[in-house]
Amino acid sequence: MWKTMEFGEAHQGRPAALLADGIEPATVLLDGGSGANFHESNDWWIYSGELRRPLATSLRGACSCGWRGETSYPLSWEDVDRNAPHLYDTRQLKDDWARHIDDVEARAVPVPDVLVALLDQVEQELDRLAGDAPLAALRAISRLEHLIAEVGYAAAYGAEADARSGTLIGPGLGLPENEGRRRLLSYSLRR
Repeated sequence: MWKTMEFGEAHQGRPAALLADGIEPATVLLDGGSGANFHESNDWWIYSGELRRPLATSLRGACSCGWRGETSYPLSWEDVDRNAPHLYDTRQLKDDWARHIDDVEARAVPVPDVLVALLDQVEQELDRLAGDAPLAALRAISRLEHLIAEVGYAAAYGAEADARSGTLIGPGLGLPENEGRRRLLSYSLRR
């Protein structure tokens, strides 16, 4: 699975299996034995044609938001290590998904460059401090958490007011609308 720090599970990418007809197969239920619980999977390597499972013939990039890559890539089962299928080369799929993420970021409300640079600097300093003086790093993190709670509450309040006048929350954050609402609520409740 591929993730970004900002979008997390809302835009989690993965290789998606495609059957010969170009359709994504249904999720497979895996029986773990004599128990009543079944594991569900849509991992591409499950669709090997073995154990009466469908046979994937190609792969494409997919995202948890519903996006699907336009390009499909032939799947060579001869090159798949059955004991380590994750080693199969899926870089092209990940590149397609990364372009999708670039599109999501381009449609989202931009964060000012000066703030992005400051946040990068804070991250680097906290990483350094965590190694050199972990207690000082924890004090700084505590201060950041307090700042996030206070400013996050104010920003959520303002965003909610904007939403009442027709501004969509989700797309502005680069998220599906329900995920955007959930994030807004999480900041509203942190105080």
